[in-house]
Formats: sequence, C-alpha cells, structure tokens
Amino acid sequence: MQLLCSLDTLPTDTSKGFQLNDISLLAVNKHDNIHVYLNQCPHRGVPLEWQPDQFLDLDKNFIQCATHGALFRIEDGECIAGPCPGEMLTSIPTKIDQGQIWVNLPST
Repeated sequence: MQLLCSLDTLPTDTSKGFQLNDISLLAVNKHDNIHVYLNQCPHRGVPLEWQPDQFLDLDKNFIQCATHGALFRIEDGECIAGPCPGEMLTSIPTKIDQGQIWVNLPST
C-alpha cells in the first residue's frame, strides 16, 4: 500500500485530487468515510473535476463529471444519471491507519 495523504488534508464532505505513480486519483470524505477512485469517467475516459479538487456536485451528494454532468454515487461509484447509467468509477482499495490514508494502486 502507498500513502495517499493525512486524514487531516481531507476534511469531511470534501474532495481532493491526487497524482501517484502517474495515476490520477480522486478522494472523497463523505461523513468521515473515505472513498478513493481513479480520476477517469467511464464514459469518455476523461478526468472528472471541474477545477482542481472540485469533484462534487453543488450539494456535495454525488461525484459529478465536468464533461457531461454524469452523477456518480460517492459510496460505490455507480453512475445514476447522465450518459453512462450503471457504469462504475474504478474503486481503489483504501485503508486508514494512524490518521493516514493508504491506497492499493492498480498495476500499470
């Protein structure tokens, strides 16, 4: 596993982008539950954020693709609205240990 960041750098109900080993990731802290995904829309393969670290819709209930507005559930990455319903963001296995967020990156 690789260190992603300190838990303190991802306050509750926020999102943040990361680059590890040439892999683009996004992390969301939803009610103190951490969810990490590849930063890649399953529909077009493009990055999801509107601006750096802005992955969430206005109400902070969903991850939203800046390219076509698709909405993905934060909890499991499933698209629930937009051009790719039922498709999933690629989840990254995550572990919290002593205030640090660790991820298990896919092989490249």
